[in-house]
Amino acid sequence: MIRHQSRRLTNGFKVIKPQYFFVLAVVLAATSVVSLRANNEHMIKLRDAVYSADKQNDHVENSLKTLQAYVVTHMNTDLSGGSSTVYPPIQLKYTYDRLVQAESDALAQTNSQFYTAAQAYCEAQKPTGYVINRIGCITDYLQSHDTKHEIVPVPDALYKFAFASPSWSPDLAGWSLVGTILSAIAFVISFVVRRFTK
Repeated sequence: MIRHQSRRLTNGFKVIKPQYFFVLAVVLAATSVVSLRANNEHMIKLRDAVYSADKQNDHVENSLKTLQAYVVTHMNTDLSGGSSTVYPPIQLKYTYDRLVQAESDALAQTNSQFYTAAQAYCEAQKPTGYVINRIGCITDYLQSHDTKHEIVPVPDALYKFAFASPSWSPDLAGWSLVGTILSAIAFVISFVVRRFTK
């Protein structure tokens, strides 16, 4: 039974010329290269959309999710940091800067309110006299109310992203790559069978 199937397979490879498998492998290889390039170009467009949304403060999260969904499902779209890079590939610089600025503004507003309250309190305590006499009172008031005097650092790691692409994906690039490998194997087998079974 196994010998019969082996003979049928050998006869099948005798019928089809090796050149056909070779041509098929070349066509599929070219398709795979073009598709891999198209995957990479589309990833670059999505990455640029993230940078643009970050700069304009326009739906950054949606653009980032779209980029991530594409990268993790398509070959040749890798945006992982790797060991050779110092920084992750995607950095939301403008979003981070806006957050730091907002924190700075909030701190300035809070400190201003506390300072105004301290001035009012100390003026009530010492209604007459020079302002210099109230400085100790204001300092004591601010220290007793535990006001912030500096910005708490915002962790920038929350605004840096890296996405890894799969080694193989079930798209045109992936299937044409599989077809290229199978056609190349079929070419070798057909060539060997025709060469040694004459």
